[in-house]
Amino acid sequence: MTTVSSVTSTAATSTATQSKGALTSDFQTFLKMLTVQMQNQDPLNPIESSDYAVQLATFSGVEQQVQTNTLLQALAAQMGVAGMAEMAGWVGMEARVAAPARFDGAPVTLAPNPAVGADQAVLVTYDASGAEVTRQTIAASAETLDWAGTDANGAPLPAGNYSFRLESYNNGTLISTDTVEVYSRIVEAQGTGSGTMLVLEGGTTVAASDVTALREAG
Repeated sequence: MTTVSSVTSTAATSTATQSKGALTSDFQTFLKMLTVQMQNQDPLNPIESSDYAVQLATFSGVEQQVQTNTLLQALAAQMGVAGMAEMAGWVGMEARVAAPARFDGAPVTLAPNPAVGADQAVLVTYDASGAEVTRQTIAASAETLDWAGTDANGAPLPAGNYSFRLESYNNGTLISTDTVEVYSRIVEAQGTGSGTMLVLEGGTTVAASDVTALREAG
């Protein structure tokens, strides 16, 4: 069975081989140019041997830099796979993150965080198109709450992705509007050039570094 690490190792080896081949080709071209330069130099004013040494040293330095960059890229790829393997244990758990949540009839757990000094908090719900669908006053505390997915009349909202913002007030004055974190089940971990990404139920993708808490799926 082919593993993720073996695939990455193979890809890194292939990249290094290609880079080595390219460098060999470039070096042969460089030698040809250097030979032509020597053949066509002015016999009355020949190029100093030290100048040739400088050119060879410059090419050697570039060659070493390219090889170093190739090794660093391969190392970064392997580290990315290691991080993704670690995050694979998160699949199936619920992540708390500031992202849209999938509603399919079951309550969605929210983690509002009112601004300091707020004496009133209003939860505003938006559908996938960004349209406001409900707003309701909630306790001005950081306690989690279960959003039932109903409109102002108590009728169930259609299944889909919903996002939430919290308006914090003090003495009737709006002092802050913040995205509300939600708990969503992780369905997949993906390794990318930007780091490990997590796919949440409903298709939303977030960076693993954006997750602020984890819990067992209920």
